[in-house]
Amino acid sequence: MERLIRTGKVRTYSSAEITHSRIGIGFEKLDRGMFDPEKAYDKVAATGAKWVRIQSGWARTEQEKGVYSFEWLDRIVHNLIRRDMQPWICLCYGNGLYDEEAAKIFGAVGHPPRTEEQYRAWDRYIKAVVSRYRGKVQWYEVWNEPDGIWCWKTGPNGTDYGHLVLRTAEAIRAADPDAKVIGGSQCLFGLAWLHDVLATGAGKVMDAFSYHNYAADERGLPALVAGSKALLHQYNPAIKLIQGETGTQSRSGGAGALNPGAWTPLRQAKYMARHTITDFMSDIMFNSYFSCMDMCEALDGIVGNISTRKDYGYFGILAAEFDEDGIASGNFTPKISYRTFQVLCSVFQGNFEKIDLPLNFRPHSASPRAMFQKEPESAEMMFAGFQNAGGKAFAYWKPVDLLRETYAGTCTIHTCMKDKVRLVDLLDGSVYELPQEMDGIHDSTLYKGSREFLHLPLLDYPLLLTFGDFCSIDLNP
Repeated sequence: MERLIRTGKVRTYSSAEITHSRIGIGFEKLDRGMFDPEKAYDKVAATGAKWVRIQSGWARTEQEKGVYSFEWLDRIVHNLIRRDMQPWICLCYGNGLYDEEAAKIFGAVGHPPRTEEQYRAWDRYIKAVVSRYRGKVQWYEVWNEPDGIWCWKTGPNGTDYGHLVLRTAEAIRAADPDAKVIGGSQCLFGLAWLHDVLATGAGKVMDAFSYHNYAADERGLPALVAGSKALLHQYNPAIKLIQGETGTQSRSGGAGALNPGAWTPLRQAKYMARHTITDFMSDIMFNSYFSCMDMCEALDGIVGNISTRKDYGYFGILAAEFDEDGIASGNFTPKISYRTFQVLCSVFQGNFEKIDLPLNFRPHSASPRAMFQKEPESAEMMFAGFQNAGGKAFAYWKPVDLLRETYAGTCTIHTCMKDKVRLVDLLDGSVYELPQEMDGIHDSTLYKGSREFLHLPLLDYPLLLTFGDFCSIDLNP
């Protein structure tokens, strides 16, 4: 990067300054009170995130049969909306008032309704939630990761989940005909499970389908999403796609997805950038990064035994400490990923679309930056083109295994595009212009007249070539 001319940085915006976005963040586990949201609202709003996923917490809200205490959830919804963020609510989990097994589990996690009494109580609760937030919240998700034993402790069953979606959708629309239903929250991409869900007719009542991805290697994700999308559209071609959770730890030794890996704050930020661009390769309505801060996973806690819910997760863009009860505390300090998230929210705000751009990689047999070794071919890279009202952009990176290696090389790109070009580092928002020797008109017979970007930096996380005014920039003074 030292050969480039640093001219400024990406201009960042708060959530209130961004009118539309396809980027969101997780604000989960407040149904179990795992952090103090008051210390998080302003820091999350400063990133520019628009969509914020929260969980409704049946067990926290209804602690006496038929009596709903929404004050805790009111404060969350109000504070997010006041900062121009849009909450969407995951309707979950069980309730020990109606289920002896659920009563043993902290937050009644993973215990869906099974008896008719439980279903009727669930129906009443759903109607109460949706009625309460009519005009404030539009999108409601049915359960969380029902294809995983940790969140469907009776044993994942697509047919049972499909029936829950059907019944919940009816209750949602009875309370608010304008509300939207999100099904799925699927984390394992099992087509057999999804087929069983859709065979119940549940696809017909879904406005969107959400999926989670926690793959360390993002290269196979577009194909997995395409397979699920194809099956969904056999039942309902209008279903939208939402990437509802992805993320990784910023250190080793934590609980939750990908926890065995030797993750670091830098690797977490690279993962975030790689997965966000990969999300945009699929036709998603929006995505959601997990999560806003470090907190306990709190999926298998036993009531009366605090030690069973001290399963610390380090997925946050804000670092936290933990008190004696396992509650996230401290100052909530931004990590490297906080800045990366802020840059992504700024660059990819507003309306944009994935497009094919008139450019290609040309392996160069003599890259001086690699001691004259051959540059990688396109098959060795991940890349995608985008367009918005201001210009076009091309994201590219070498998808090496983040846990075993780093990569810094070069690549050569040919194009016929004539717009002013800049290179944006999506990790920290630095903006560069290319020196003359890297940006020129090719004069060989084969490529005559084409524009050549010679020996561009190629890293193990996305760099973004922008053409025109794809994003706003603060120039160096």
